Formats: sequence, structure tokens, C-alpha cells
Amino acid sequence: MPRKKETKKKIAVLIPCYNEELTIRKVVSDFKRALPDADIYVYNNNSTDDTRKIALKAGAIVKDEFKQGKGNVVRSMFRDIDADVFVMVDGDDTYPAEEVGKLIKPVLEGKADMVIGDRLSSTYYEENKRPFHGFGNSLVKGLINFLYKTDLDDIMTGYRAFSKKFVKCMPVMSDGFQIETEMTVFALVNNMSIVNAPITYRDRPEGSVSKLNTFKDGMKVLITLFDLFKDNRPFLLFSIFAFLFFIMSLLVGIPVVIEFSKTAYITKVPSAVLAAALMINAFLLFNVGIILDSIKNKKRYQFECYMNKVIAEINKEK
Repeated sequence: MPRKKETKKKIAVLIPCYNEELTIRKVVSDFKRALPDADIYVYNNNSTDDTRKIALKAGAIVKDEFKQGKGNVVRSMFRDIDADVFVMVDGDDTYPAEEVGKLIKPVLEGKADMVIGDRLSSTYYEENKRPFHGFGNSLVKGLINFLYKTDLDDIMTGYRAFSKKFVKCMPVMSDGFQIETEMTVFALVNNMSIVNAPITYRDRPEGSVSKLNTFKDGMKVLITLFDLFKDNRPFLLFSIFAFLFFIMSLLVGIPVVIEFSKTAYITKVPSAVLAAALMINAFLLFNVGIILDSIKNKKRYQFECYMNKVIAEINKEK
């Protein structure tokens, strides 16, 4: 019986862009050389310079996303484009196209749903000229590794590869630069396979300006991380708050109990009321954690069922 001929995997390179006229030609050209059979998509996000025109001349498939923000661009990319392997890269020429093979190989072999282009283990700290960016990257990395008991090396990198399962299952909720944090947490929470691929990093060329505001966008990332932790691990979060209220209640209430045991009277009435209120809050927070955890588990079950349907549809297409 003749063997079934294997179909070639379709690869899509996704480049979100906002005012990258200085670098977009080189980025598109480099990826066309590195992946000659891939479709190169540039999503123009309301650029006021010649990014769109230059990307078209370079041979990219150019689409427009009018909602401002990287998260909005990624949402449209994931919805619109169909491929077997997706590569996402920034249009600022800081990531080497010649190393894309490191990212797509684990996905092609079925070993990863998301491959992270790890800058922090290589040249990032030598090339990056913005010290607070480095601090922010390390802070977010440390928090996620601590909260989710993992050992990822780079959380905020803009160079990643994804399986079709990941792209078609992920609900993008962020609208801005929080998207990298959201993708990482989504993969961790839903038991997606993640692979770190160390890559070299180079700083932006002279004249190219970063759109990332260190403090404003950094705060958005931290708020998003808290929000995701609340949604995905509510029992742990509310148990921590319940424990803190419980300890405060004991600190305020123990002197009242000692006084009552000795004299059968309570003279510190405000302390007694405060201790009781703190203890009630502790029990309420603990119970809220239990309820939200049950809701989270139900949503997780529903998502697993949905993901199984998506995987079945993907397998039918092969």
C-alpha cells in the first residue's frame, strides 16, 4: 500500500508594526531569505510614517489594524491567519531572522506549543541601553516563575513561535504590551508545552525609537499579571489575604482575650470589635477563594473540551 505523501507545513511570520519605516524592509527581507516558503504578514497599526508602503515594496502581505495596541494586533493576527506554524517577531530589527530555525523546529516536531526566543540568557543585558527595561524583564520573569512554579528564562520577548493549537485556542484579552505576559500565563495554566530557545539580541538601530513606556507599560504588565493570577489561582490569592486578616485579628484580639480570662471584663471594646471584624473578613475571603476556585475548575473543564474540538478539527485538515 503506497505511503501517504506528507504535506508541507505552512509557516506564517507575523510582524506587528507601528512606525517602523527604518527597519521593516530589512526585517521582511531577512525573513524571506530565512524562510523562503513562508508567508510574511505585516500588520500596520496606524503608522504615521512609510511603514506600510515600505513593507509592501519589500514583498510582505500588509494588513491594517485600526485599534491601537499590540494586543489588538495580535488578536487580529490570530483570528485572520491560518498556518501550521506561526512565528511572531517585532518589526524593529532587534531579533535575528537567521535564528528562526531554533524557534520553529520544536513546533514542527510536535514538541512545543510555544517556543520563547530567550534574549535574557544571551546578549540582552549587553545590547539593551535601557536599564529599567532590563529590571522590568527580570521582575516579571521572577514573579511568574515564583507564582507558577516554573523556570522560564524570558517572559517579555517579542520573538516566539506557536503551534496552530495555541493560536486558535488562545483568547487574547490584552490590548497592549501586556500580551507577552498573557500568552506565557495562558500556556502555563493550560498545560501547553513551552520550550526556551536562546537567541542573540541586538539593540534598535540609531534613529529607531521604542514605543514601550517603561513605567506606564510596566505598571500595565504588573496589573495584568495580578489579574491573571486572580483568575487562574483564586484560592491561593484569597487564602493569602485571609491569612493576613487572620493574623491581624489575632494580634488585635489576643490582649482582649487575655484581659477577659483574668478579669471576666472587657475594657478594650474597640479592639474586641476590630478583632471580630477582621476574623469575619478572614473567613469570608477564604470562602470566596473556595467558590472562585470551583468556578475556575469548571471553566478549565469547559476549555479543555473546547480545545479537544479544536485539535480534532486541526487533525482532520492534515
